[in-house]
Amino acid sequence: MGPLRVLSVFLDFILVCFMFAQCGARDLDSSYVTCGSLVKLMNTRHSVRLHSHDVKYGSGSGQQSVTGVDSADDANSYWRIRGKPDKACQRGEPIRCGQPIRITHMKTGRNLHSHHFSSPLSNHQEVSAFGENGEGDDLDVWTVQCSDTYWERDDTVRFKHVATEVFLSITGEQYGQPIRGQREVHGMPSPNQHNYWKVMEGVFIQPSSDPVRHDEL
Repeated sequence: MGPLRVLSVFLDFILVCFMFAQCGARDLDSSYVTCGSLVKLMNTRHSVRLHSHDVKYGSGSGQQSVTGVDSADDANSYWRIRGKPDKACQRGEPIRCGQPIRITHMKTGRNLHSHHFSSPLSNHQEVSAFGENGEGDDLDVWTVQCSDTYWERDDTVRFKHVATEVFLSITGEQYGQPIRGQREVHGMPSPNQHNYWKVMEGVFIQPSSDPVRHDEL
């Protein structure tokens, strides 16, 4: 068993333990995606999960690439939901529809990012992973586009990039080596069927029992 598979199995074990620990104390917040949660996000049109890895783009910004993968158990597809740089959210707090957030890649600590570079395959707007140890810049901020007050776990949602107003999207283009078969992730200027996402596997952080405790996620 390779190291990534071992990590994936370990995370799934932690998730199961977490779920059993919570089932005796579920409350209204249990149906929401919350600040600090660690999740996988699936594009509902193409059934691939948002993914990143320490592979740089060979064109455009040269930053860490972001792709879509078919595998449901790849450890490089976990992302942490965090507050924007100048406004930390409270750990376990439900994420509101329209709230600005950062989406941080668990394995590399870089944030989902976009900017005015062309993506390598479709020539839409490039989406990359940027920063170090979870800290990047204002181009790491996205808003959650959903239909109710809070982002519910069963919702299909869109992510709109605050600075450039594109939507996180996949239209099906596939890479060759060294990431053969992975799909290009990019930004598109308008909402459509290619930019719907849904939370799949994850660890959902519950509100702290101490109401004054805050974590700067």
